[in-house]
Amino acid sequence: MPMTPPPLLFLARLAVFAVVAATGTAFAADPGIRGAGATFPFPIYVKWAADYKRETGVDIGYSPIGSGGGVQQLERGLVDFGASDAPLARPELTRLGALQFPAVIGGVVPVVNISGIRSGDLKLTGSVLADIFLGKIGNWNDSAIVALNPGLNLPNTHITVVHRFDASGTTFLWSEFLSGSNPDWKRKVGAATVLDWPVGVAETGNEGVASSVQRTRTSIGYVEYAYAKQHRLSFASLQNRDGQFVAPSRAAFEAAALSAPWRSVADLDQLLIDQAGAASWPITGASFVVLRTRPDDAARTVEVMRFFDWAQRRGKRSAIELDYVPMPDSAVESIAREWKDQVRTSGGEPVWPAAGAALPLANRSVERAR
Repeated sequence: MPMTPPPLLFLARLAVFAVVAATGTAFAADPGIRGAGATFPFPIYVKWAADYKRETGVDIGYSPIGSGGGVQQLERGLVDFGASDAPLARPELTRLGALQFPAVIGGVVPVVNISGIRSGDLKLTGSVLADIFLGKIGNWNDSAIVALNPGLNLPNTHITVVHRFDASGTTFLWSEFLSGSNPDWKRKVGAATVLDWPVGVAETGNEGVASSVQRTRTSIGYVEYAYAKQHRLSFASLQNRDGQFVAPSRAAFEAAALSAPWRSVADLDQLLIDQAGAASWPITGASFVVLRTRPDDAARTVEVMRFFDWAQRRGKRSAIELDYVPMPDSAVESIAREWKDQVRTSGGEPVWPAAGAALPLANRSVERAR
C-alpha cells in the first residue's frame, strides 16, 4: 500500500503552500502562477506544485479558500486560475468568460468519532445519512442505524453534526448525493455549495471539518478522503447504487470514474455521484479548474495549462499515492482539445499547444508507460 505523509508533515506542507488570498495582497511579491479555490484537491496540488518546481523552476501558489472563493478570486483578476468541486453552469462560465476542466478525481467520505468504531464498521445508507444531517436522527443507537448495523455496539449518545460554513464544492457533492437519496433532504435543503443547514456545527474547509470531528466525541462530518486519512479519522461504509456497502478507497473512486463515459469534451463537466457498479463509491467527484478564455496575460494562462498538462500526464503516480484518481487518458486528450479551441490571445490567436509546451514531452512519457 502506498505510504501517505504523516499528519505533522502534511500540516507543515499546508503552512508552506497555503497562501492567504482573502484580499489578493498576499500574492504581491509572488512571481509565480497563482490559484485559489477548493480544499478538496489541495493535498495533491501541494505535491504537484513541489514536483513541478523541482523539474521546471516555476512556482505554483495555491490558496485553499473554498470553491466559491476561488471563483470570486478569478472573477476579480486576483489569481490565474480558480478551482471548484462543483462544476459551473454554462451561463456562469459565459458570464465569467471562462472554461472549466476536471483536474483530478477523489471521494467525499463520512467521518465519525465514536469510541470503539473502526473504519468501515459503521454502515449507512444515503437516506439515513440525510436524516442524521436533517436532525431527524439524533442518537447513535437510533433504530434506523441499529437496523443497518446488527451486532455493532452503538452508544446511546447524541450525534454532533459537523458541516462546512464556506462555499464548498465538497458540500455540493455531499448534498447532491443526499438529495438523490432522500426526498425530504431534496425538498428542505437541496444541493448547493452553501446550504441552510438544519442542525450542526459549522467549520471552514475540509481541514476545519476534519479537525472538528477529530476533537468532538460522537460526531460525524464529511471530508475529502485524503483529509480523513491524514487525520486518522474513522469513516463509514455507504450503500451504493447497486445496493452494496462499500468502504471508501482509491479503487472505489476509480470504479466510479471508470463507470462514467469520457468520450468527448461534453463529458468533462459530468458529475460522478452514485455511479453504477458493485465496487463504486457513491460520493465520487472531479475537482475542476476554471480558466479565462481571453486572459489579460496569455503567457500566464499558458503556464497554468503547462502545469496541469504536466500534472495529468506525469503526476499520475503522486495522485495515486495520495488516494486520488488521475483523469482517464481520453479525458486528458479532450481537455487539450478544449484548450486549443477556446483559449485565445486578445487578438484571437490560439495559445495551445504552445511552443515548448508539455505535450511533446508528455507524449514521450506516455510511450514509456506503454
